[in-house]
Amino acid sequence: MREEEIEKLRGVVRDCVSKHLYSSAIFFADKVAAITNDPADVYMQAQALFLGRHFRRAFHLLNASKIVFRDLRFRYLAAKCLEELKEWDQCLLMLGDEKFDEHGNVYDAKDNSAMYLDKDGEDREINISSAIFFLRGKAYEALENRAQARQWYKAAIKADPLCYEALECLIENHMLTCEEETSLLSSLQFGAEDGWLSSFYSCLIKKYDKENVVEAKFKELEKESSKSNPSSQSLMCTLKDNTDLLACKAEYYHQCGEYQKCFELTSTLLEKDPFHLKCTLVHLAAAMELGHSNELYLMACNLVKDYPQKALSWFAVGCYYYCIKKYDQSRRYFSKATSLDGTFPPAWIGFGNAYAVREEGDQAMSAYRTAARLFPGCHLPTLYIGMEYMRTHSFKLAEQFIMQAKAICPSDPLVYNELGVVAYHMKEYNKAVWWFEKTLALIPAPISEMWEPTVVNLAHAYRKLKMYHEAISFYEKALTLSTKSLSTYAGLAYTYHLQDNFTAAITYYHKL
Repeated sequence: MREEEIEKLRGVVRDCVSKHLYSSAIFFADKVAAITNDPADVYMQAQALFLGRHFRRAFHLLNASKIVFRDLRFRYLAAKCLEELKEWDQCLLMLGDEKFDEHGNVYDAKDNSAMYLDKDGEDREINISSAIFFLRGKAYEALENRAQARQWYKAAIKADPLCYEALECLIENHMLTCEEETSLLSSLQFGAEDGWLSSFYSCLIKKYDKENVVEAKFKELEKESSKSNPSSQSLMCTLKDNTDLLACKAEYYHQCGEYQKCFELTSTLLEKDPFHLKCTLVHLAAAMELGHSNELYLMACNLVKDYPQKALSWFAVGCYYYCIKKYDQSRRYFSKATSLDGTFPPAWIGFGNAYAVREEGDQAMSAYRTAARLFPGCHLPTLYIGMEYMRTHSFKLAEQFIMQAKAICPSDPLVYNELGVVAYHMKEYNKAVWWFEKTLALIPAPISEMWEPTVVNLAHAYRKLKMYHEAISFYEKALTLSTKSLSTYAGLAYTYHLQDNFTAAITYYHKL
């Protein structure tokens, strides 16, 4: 068979793959490889087998070739077959052994180092070493060695910043603290044309910075269009309204406690892209905070119908039952979500909360401790452990765990509020005032009704310190946020009473 005829057959294989006709691709690739015995054609045959889900046969073909340990493409594809077969130890053996330092930098590459260099072709390619490091991370995570998985994911994104999946695993699974995420991002070597990607990644990481810092991250992407040349301007204009970017902004609104604004944005995004799962998760969280049980019901029904095997779907069902205060049912579905995906953080936290709300402390603690172990970069499980200890009046232990949460995420105002509550219960009123003021300093302006209890707590602490004018000032500020709190009226009345201002005291006592 002439070379041009063989090349036509290769084209047929490529076309079959592009049209997802995998059996046809396997048939023709097998004939081409038999005729030429060229390693490139053997690789093409193995790719066709892999895409056709013949993993065992593809692995056998690659493993039988004489160059599987000399060509990183062969080794990587063989390891991908083992990944699909869930043979994780064999997968790691196939990928070989390399070492990294504490920062995720690989320094002992024994394989052909030339294969680790970026290619100079016209099309940009993700560094093969980055793909290998990422696969190592997945294998270690499947083997529940999350420390090793974290290091290999960091190595993957450092080897090539285009390996988004590695960053996604680190962020979604809360493997890094706020500081570690920022440090990792600053260490990445982006190309000159990748300024937009650096800005985009900075929007993906935890968003507990000051309001002006976070807003600047989003605006930076929008400003790119003015710097771009006309040929790329349309790309940047499209990126301004990109669903992923707007989902990040919705997540930021949720973390700020601006739930209505978050819900409105996610509702708009889901009309545009109903199957954007990251946006769906934020939408569920906002609906939970706002008590929109009808929306939760509809979302849960649609998710269970479209994605019955995803943890997110059953988490949504759990959220619905939690919202309508049927905690036993909610716990059952949160548990189902964790059994489908043990690395889905919201399900573990929801599971613990469903126990905590019924004051079943031991089971709640067990769920929170599991979450704290699985997601070391997420401060919420540790914070909730501290809150559970507070509920049982173990204030020293509560303070210890909440301080650990503060070390993981030093910018979350909720952490400082809980430290203030602990200090108040321990009668350390000066410290309580300091923590509550720190809380209010971290909250984006204007203060929303969500933070009204913090303002009331600060007023209580000032009253305990006999600083009555300051206490009255903060009680009145709390009333501008909410007029429904009996605690505020009682505190205000009692403070006037302590000042011997009986007329004002009687006025506020009558409002109770």
